[in-house]
Amino acid sequence: MPDAENPLPTIDDVAAAAGVSTATVSRALNRPESVREELRARVGAAVARLGYVPHSGARSLMLRRTGTIGAIFPTVDNAIFAKAIDALQRRLAQAGYQLLIATSDYNVDAEMRQAVNLVTRGADALALCGFSQRPELLHFLQQRALPCVHVMVYPAPAGAICVGFDNAEAMAKAARYLIDLGHRRVAMLAGVTLHNDRATARVAGARRALNEAGLELPTSRLVERRYTLADGREGFRELMAGKPRPTAVLCGNDVLAFGALLEAQRMGVKVPAELSIVGFDDLELARHLQPALTTVRVPAEEMWRIAAERLIAMLRGDQVARETEIEVALVVRESTGPAPRARAAR
Repeated sequence: MPDAENPLPTIDDVAAAAGVSTATVSRALNRPESVREELRARVGAAVARLGYVPHSGARSLMLRRTGTIGAIFPTVDNAIFAKAIDALQRRLAQAGYQLLIATSDYNVDAEMRQAVNLVTRGADALALCGFSQRPELLHFLQQRALPCVHVMVYPAPAGAICVGFDNAEAMAKAARYLIDLGHRRVAMLAGVTLHNDRATARVAGARRALNEAGLELPTSRLVERRYTLADGREGFRELMAGKPRPTAVLCGNDVLAFGALLEAQRMGVKVPAELSIVGFDDLELARHLQPALTTVRVPAEEMWRIAAERLIAMLRGDQVARETEIEVALVVRESTGPAPRARAAR
């Protein structure tokens, strides 16, 4: 925390570091569209390097507590994050903290802007999804000595605190289950991996399990799509256009799997007789579909409640576990079965 020997950086310090006027710094922070991209980048780099926040946020930080905790989610248009917000907010409220929410749309630059905005508004701590943040953001938080927990990922790199699970191993477990059912042509309908370490790890886990079995995940059987029903349907059509068709599809989350199931029904593809589908998250709808969806169950409420408890403990000055692993499990339902050839041999 700042003290008499290390005072909070001022707008003058940022201007000097960036080689611009204080007026330019003010415009870059408050009206970025009015400043050239090169100047915005210079000011942004100086802000991150110095750990500067505008005056109102600096005043709050000097007082050390505002009673608010920030959380940045990729989106709120997904049931898994709705669960996360509810669990996080309820636990923080019990300890007298107010939750401030921002979204990034899986954009690391937007995530950094939102983080600075939350700190500007006096957030005492932050919860972030994954480890895909810009290095400048992590440096900014370190400069502010701001408590931060990374959620949905495990293990943690040096210096970070996480509450989550091994995304690669969780998807590898699902892939091994399909392999044990006799599937040899396994495809993957993944989330967009750019700036998303969870999606990247899930692809890596599926590929690793297939390689261990002497199989491959060729580019023709790997499609990345945004986490929407429409994108899931479109991605499924692309996978099924390949020859020969896959006999099983691993999906990066349940929303993509829902889209795949809907499109399979439209195309007349019988699930699981002709094709097995596996999701990831175990959203409530998964068990109510026909056929009910086999998926990886992620205990989102527990994970985000523990993340809230870690932040509360850090703000109290308590020591916390650097890594907390949450157990996930494969839930087998009706959307998976033996590969068609294996089924016919029975």
